[in-house]
This record gives sequence, C-alpha cells and structure tokens, in this order.
Amino acid sequence: MPSDTARDFQMGARRFGRVNWLGLGALANREVQRFLVVWTQTLAAPLVTAGLFLAVFSLAIGPARGEVLGVPFIVFLAPGILMMTVIQNSFANTSSSIVISKVQGNIVDTLMPPLSPMELLLGYLAGGVARGLMVGAVIALSLWSLLGQPIENPLWLILFLSLGAAFLGVLGIAAGIISNKFDQIAAITNFIVVPLSFLSGTFYSIATLPPTLEALSRFNPVFYLIDGARYGMIGASDASPVLGVVVVAGATTTVGALCWYWLRTGYRLKP
Repeated sequence: MPSDTARDFQMGARRFGRVNWLGLGALANREVQRFLVVWTQTLAAPLVTAGLFLAVFSLAIGPARGEVLGVPFIVFLAPGILMMTVIQNSFANTSSSIVISKVQGNIVDTLMPPLSPMELLLGYLAGGVARGLMVGAVIALSLWSLLGQPIENPLWLILFLSLGAAFLGVLGIAAGIISNKFDQIAAITNFIVVPLSFLSGTFYSIATLPPTLEALSRFNPVFYLIDGARYGMIGASDASPVLGVVVVAGATTTVGALCWYWLRTGYRLKP
C-alpha cells in the first residue's frame, strides 16, 4: 500500500497528453484579451485608418483613374486596403506582446509553464490571427455596405485573410524574438513590413509595372495576399489564387519553423 504522502503526490500530479490544451488555451486567451481590453486602439482605429485611405484616394484620383481589372478604382483599391490592415494588425499583436514582455522583464512567466515550443508558437499566433480577422471582418462589412460591391468569392477571401493573418503573425513572432527594444521592432515595421505592404499591388495592378519590377513583385508573398483578397472580393486578380495559397502557405511554414526553433533553443529569450 502506498503511503499517504505518495498517494497525495500521485493525486496532485498534473499529467498532460501530447498537447497541453489547458496551457495553450490560457496563453491564447491572454493574447486575445490583450487587444480586446484596448479595442478602441486595436479594432476601431484600423477602421478609421482604412476609411481615410479610401476617402483620400477616392477624392484625389478616384474619378480620373478609370476602371482597373474591370471595376472602378475605388472598388479595386478596397481589397488591398483590407488585407494591408489585417496583416499590419496581426504583425503588431504578436511582435508587441513579446517585446513588451522582454522590456518589462516578465517573459519568464510565459517560458516557465509546461508549454512546448509549438504550444508557445500557436498561443502567440492565436492572438495575432484573432486580431487580424476581427479587424478584417469589421472592415469587410463596412466596405460591402459603403461600396455596394458584392463579394464574388467569399471562401477565397476568408482563406486569404486567414493566411495573411497567420503569415504576418509568425513574422511578428520572429521580429519580437530578435528585438529587445521598441525602436528595434519599430525599425522592422517601418523598413520591412510597411514597404512589403505598399509595394505589393495594394494601390495598383502589377501589370502596369515595367517587366523587371513586375517580376520582382512576384517574389513578394504579400503580393499574393493582396491579389488573393482582390480575387475574393471582385473575382479578378493578377495571379492564380491557387499559386498564391501555395506561396503564402510555404512562406508561413518556413517562418513558423524558424520561430519554433528559436522558441525551442531560447534564442534571445533566455539569459
């Protein structure tokens, strides 16, 4: 017969299966609650920014631009602004969460619990994807009501919005891991994320570019996100949506694998 002490130890032992669902759920819930608490900054502000982009471009060059890919310029512009807002918010959520924990010195509170590197990766990513998709849903509904443009391929639109949130989410995790200060993450945002967003066909069709620039644009994964969202909303695009899914899924897997390795080794996370 085991002693009372041994029996109490066995009864109190926490045993996890292949996945620590309790810990993963707690981390994901924490990441979601981070942006919901300040929803005016994380959900309402992007809607205002997207509306300003549409208003400025519509007033400045919309009427004179003519049709692009068979639709009015403002309708052509809307999917690009939608995807750009989604990916920027997804990146901001994951990157800021890690950097803030580093600056405040409480990153150990996330690393100490019995969470595997994959569970840490998925927990952080859940917050970024949730924020990106919530922002996307609000903006998509607003665009649909304002422009009166029916969504031609809603399933494709949802797929590309999800892929965009996931890709920039893992990119944000990578940026958060390698950054130790806010100015470092700001540099990555200003010199990598924003240029990738703006130079990816958000405001133009890459078919209008010189051949060399058009070829270079096709090496940018964000181009396929913008183009895929455009296919989902207006049914027209510069590239095959199937190719876009393959490229973005491959890029997401590659960056995600790198993040998993860094979380596993504690690169720039553990002293």
